[in-house]
Amino acid sequence: MTTNNPYGERVSNDTVRIERQLPGTLQDIWAWITENDKREQWMARGTLEQRVGGQVRLEFRHKELTYADDPAPPKYADMAESAQLQGVVTACEPPRLLAHTWGGQGEVRYELSESHGGVRLVITHQRLAGMEDMLSVSAGWHAHLDLLVTRVKGEVRPRYWEHHTRLEAEYARRLAG
Repeated sequence: MTTNNPYGERVSNDTVRIERQLPGTLQDIWAWITENDKREQWMARGTLEQRVGGQVRLEFRHKELTYADDPAPPKYADMAESAQLQGVVTACEPPRLLAHTWGGQGEVRYELSESHGGVRLVITHQRLAGMEDMLSVSAGWHAHLDLLVTRVKGEVRPRYWEHHTRLEAEYARRLAG
């Protein structure tokens, strides 16, 4: 996968990987992933202890990431207000690598490297239970990373749920084979 392709890819039957090229330094992007006041602007608020064995307690408040006239689709109605995630940090090498368990959906790795005057961020989500999880996770990471890009660049954010719904349909097509 190249950084010019915004779509994630299936790398095995239970793993997806997505990447972005971001402006800034390794320390800047590391902060967007690990610091609550930055992370809550594009993904979730909560605790993320930067040490192996550290606790991860994230609260996704999607309603705060979108606009009032962009409701969650019925499939995700239970996540509209708040969704909780707990995990444990499995790898931490600031500012280049962070990995943690992802509730009941496996493990996530964030890998950062200097690239083209900015930072290449690669997110790998592994041990997904099936195609439904793979579609939801792929569209979710894609939509959240698009939010991260807008935050880092100071641009207007997309309508989260509208964007996620469109992405989920596209991933159903892309990952079908």
